[in-house]
Amino acid sequence: MTVLLTGAAGFIGMHVGLALLARGETVVGIDNLNDYYDVALKEARLAQLTPHENFSFVRGDIADLDTVMGAVKGVDRIVHLAAQAGVRYSMENPGAYIQANIVGHMNVLEAARSLGGGLRHMVYASSSATLSCHSPWMTRSTIRCRSTPRPRRPMS
Repeated sequence: MTVLLTGAAGFIGMHVGLALLARGETVVGIDNLNDYYDVALKEARLAQLTPHENFSFVRGDIADLDTVMGAVKGVDRIVHLAAQAGVRYSMENPGAYIQANIVGHMNVLEAARSLGGGLRHMVYASSSATLSCHSPWMTRSTIRCRSTPRPRRPMS
């Protein structure tokens, strides 16, 4: 049983990877190590994962379908955390968001589909670039804002 972990060098990705490894899972991590956040920090996170014999790493971009298809071989579960972060940066470089958050997400879905009945579970965590109560398109009259982030429907 092997888990594909996208965004493995991110803060959440590293911690998910460590938790999966601690319970004896085999993990294939994938991350492009882009420079939006400090690459040395991402490499330090990976250094906590790579000593585990059940961890392998693919340095690649989920926007590249061949890379994702290669990484998904032998996988029966996917934890998809990879995304281009930074809401303000999306205004400066929208193409990066299209590639990572749309094309990359579609590629992960296509890779999942290629596994057919061999895929047991897939978890997707949304990027930070989603609308919230603080969005200019949302007002207190259109949605009920809370001071703590709690989804209205936990399964959505």
